[in-house]
Amino acid sequence: QVQLVESGGDWVQPGGSLRLSCAASRSVTGVRSMNWYRQTPGKERDMVAQITPSGITNYADFVKGRFSISRDKSGTRVYLQMNTLTPEDTAVYYCNMNTAWGQYWGQGTQVTVSS
Repeated sequence: QVQLVESGGDWVQPGGSLRLSCAASRSVTGVRSMNWYRQTPGKERDMVAQITPSGITNYADFVKGRFSISRDKSGTRVYLQMNTLTPEDTAVYYCNMNTAWGQYWGQGTQVTVSS
């Protein structure tokens, strides 16, 4: 079993920035990608950003140019740099690890963007 722990969620004013972190409890083989998702009440969980072990990244259209996903060399930490935040970015952000053996999720971290 792998535990994922997110951190960095906070309240920020529109136009501000936040950096989310996700730490895996151990190194995992067979990782296909590490991802950030977000969810607001009553809505489905949407993928925000993805990074593969080779470093290929993908972003949802609604964050392109504003968010950046990265990881450390060990592959146990992944980050989400979020810039130019808007109130529409308010959500619970979840870290996800997609492996050949299944998917793992963190508990989520709240991001609130408001003035």
